[in-house]
Amino acid sequence: MLPNPIFTLGPLKVHMYGVMIAVGVLSAFIILQIYAKKKKLDGRFTDFLFYDAIVSVLVSFGSAVLFQAIYDYIKSPEKGFRLGDGMTFIGGLIGALIVFFGGYFLFRKKLTGRMIDFLPIFPCCITIAHGFGRIGCFFAGCCHGIHTGTWLDMKFPEHSDGVLPTQLYEAVFLFLLFAVLSLLLLKKNCIYTMSIYLISYGVFRFAIEFVRDDERGAFIGALTPSQFWSVVMVAAGIALVFMIKKMKRKPAWSVTVSEEAEASASESASESGESVSEEAGLLSKEQCEENTAESTGMPEGDAGKE
Repeated sequence: MLPNPIFTLGPLKVHMYGVMIAVGVLSAFIILQIYAKKKKLDGRFTDFLFYDAIVSVLVSFGSAVLFQAIYDYIKSPEKGFRLGDGMTFIGGLIGALIVFFGGYFLFRKKLTGRMIDFLPIFPCCITIAHGFGRIGCFFAGCCHGIHTGTWLDMKFPEHSDGVLPTQLYEAVFLFLLFAVLSLLLLKKNCIYTMSIYLISYGVFRFAIEFVRDDERGAFIGALTPSQFWSVVMVAAGIALVFMIKKMKRKPAWSVTVSEEAEASASESASESGESVSEEAGLLSKEQCEENTAESTGMPEGDAGKE
């Protein structure tokens, strides 16, 4: 564990936690670029998603702090509402998703790509970033587990008796999930990776909450805040399966500008073709009458009246 700053740059104190967060975010953007090229997504669409993701990540930090402040206030309202006492990943994820997809729907009419083509890549970016983030939690000594008194416990600076390193358990799970999702996407061309991520991480997070020791109070009933959102994630993952099936049928909102232009051009070409065919038919008839008149010696108007 490295809870203290690893070095300082003037007034700036650099912690290993921050370094791992930066590595995770950078890894996510690299994966986005590599996988988008492998899936042959439109370059302009990928660029838009890249900048949209940057804004989403920035907002996610504020969202993570806001959700934690809400949890703290629910747990101890007598202390008042305070920002900056911690962050929660799921809170950050919710904020990032709202901004990311909100940005897409705001500008989708100007884009030349479809979200259904990018959606399978998104969970790969999330899991790689989250995995490095959990390693950062391990270095910081936060988000640890309970004391079990077994060989599984590790000693943290603030817990001499030892506690479960649940941060490492979650990091291993996330890296394995990243590998599975990447395999399904690149080798099997699976379009349901987002659903798989939401369901699998929701189940894992719900279960591991029973051995985590960063108690944040009950949220709804006996559920912790993270367990409540885990249930929501699983439900959303199941619902998304049916949504993706509908998206595959190209509903109106998912048709791209280029597809609309192509359809319009095709329709114009079809109408033009019919007009040309009609003109060609009239010319052929006139030419036939003219040829008949020449061969029989009749006036052109009497040809074909025999």
